[in-house]
Formats: sequence, C-alpha cells, structure tokens
Amino acid sequence: MTSVSIIIPAHNASATVADTLATLRSEAEIIGEVILVDDSSTDNTAAVAADAASRLALPFRIIRSNCRDAGGSRNLALAEARFPWIYMIDADDLHIEGGLRTLLSKTRTKAGEDMVVGAYRRRTDGRDRQFKTPAAYVEGRIRSIAVGSALVSRHTVGDTRFPTGLAYDEDTLFWARVMSKASLAVVRQPIMVYFVSSDRSDDRFAIKPARRFLEWRLALRELADCGIAKSSLKAREGLVALKIARVHYARGDLETAAKFLAVAEAAPKVSTDIWRCMRYRLKIAARRRFPAHRVQLQSA
Repeated sequence: MTSVSIIIPAHNASATVADTLATLRSEAEIIGEVILVDDSSTDNTAAVAADAASRLALPFRIIRSNCRDAGGSRNLALAEARFPWIYMIDADDLHIEGGLRTLLSKTRTKAGEDMVVGAYRRRTDGRDRQFKTPAAYVEGRIRSIAVGSALVSRHTVGDTRFPTGLAYDEDTLFWARVMSKASLAVVRQPIMVYFVSSDRSDDRFAIKPARRFLEWRLALRELADCGIAKSSLKAREGLVALKIARVHYARGDLETAAKFLAVAEAAPKVSTDIWRCMRYRLKIAARRRFPAHRVQLQSA
C-alpha cells in the first residue's frame, strides 16, 4: 500500500540524483510520491531526475526553489507532502534495498510508534569509515541523524520545520524537536549510505566561525522550549565546538582552535570527548612552543 512521501532536496545534483532514485526503485510499492526540490540548480538536475523517475516508474513531481538552503527546500516539500509517512534523503546519498520497508514494518508491529530510526553506513571521501547505530537517540543524547535513516509520520512532524540560514547542523535541530514529541523506535539494520566529503564538511566550520557558531547556538538553545534538558543542549554545543577546534587546528589557525576548544572543555562530555579535548590542548601547546619545527615537518 502506498503510504510514504519521499523528499529529496537537490542543488546541481545531475551527477548523482539518478543513482539516488534508482536505489528507491525496490520500495516502489509503498512510495506514494517522490518530491524533488530543485533548489537554484544551474545544471540539468531536474531533467535528469525526471528522466530517471520515468524509467524507474516512480511517482514523481518537482518543486522549484530559490532557497539555496537544504533545510528550506525540505520545508517546502513538507508543506506539499500528501502521504501519512515522510522519508527524506539527499540527492547524493544511496538508499539500501529493503530499508524503507523495514522502517515502515516497525510502525505496524509496534502500535503507536510514529518515528523509526535506522542505522546507516558512512562513506567519507570514497571510503567506508563508520557504521552508525541509532542507540544514542534512545539514550536521549542529541546526536546527528543522517537524513535518509529515519521515517516519521506526517502528523508527528506537524508544523515543525528545519531552521534556515544556518551553516551547519540544521538537520539535527529539526530531528531533536521532532523526537521530543514522537514515540520513537529503532532498528539496527542500515537504511542508507551517507556520503561525506571531508573538505566540504570542514569548510562549513572554517568560514566566519564565531558568527556562525553564535547563530547556531541561539537556534540550539531554543530547543529548551520543547523539554530537552539544558545539559543535553550544552553537550551538543561542546561537541560542535570541538569539531570547529579540530578543523582550525588542522588548518593552522591555533588561536581560533584554542578559543573553540575552551568552549568544548566547558561542556559536559563523555570520556572519549574528554580525552580528545586533552589531546588537542597538548597539540596546540606543542605547536605554539615549537613553530619552527612544525614548519620543517610540513615542508619535508
């Protein structure tokens, strides 16, 4: 029975979107619609996607957008979705055969479940690096959910929308707000393959880091109004600050790295993050003390 609206934001995705759609073909019997939001593309993303959907016999429609923002594009599609379940995947990721049926079947075997999160495979710079399980969601920690690993009822989403204008983490803020009112179930099976470019990911943290972090932190703290513990929000703040510190340390900006590391050190942390903070503090101290030695190593 068709019951799922698929949402795919896309910007200049002509090289990948046909492969993404092809991985959804095995789920056609439960897909009611595929909504592709073509966001300011300057290539032939829409034409490639429409041709692929036609060949794959997927129910398909296009929304044109000028958001230049994945969250804003998803918001447009959320307002247009017609079926009781929502599944979102990006135009450069791959769905794993049977994953969507697994998520949907969980809602039918456990009455009352209105959101199901699965595991996913993370592929960084073309190499499989990590296998992510959904345990952290159940434990209440605010961790990133890969868009493409979750199925949620349209009723539960309601008027919740992705924050827009943020440089990073808008998907985590959206899912945290949805999870605060959802009855959540998990499956251990990988649902999708999440592709990551480390350079592109790091660039988000390298440009205007102080301003972007403050804008994001303001949006993060607004989650307190839906009952999320301040300690969880503070922990997420520290985790993102540590990521920013890592990027700036790797790119040689020790002053910015040290400032964000101080934010990370002030936040509640698990033992692994405590060790990472200590390790970066020692690395920064060593590079400040022996700058000439660092230059020699880099030029060797």
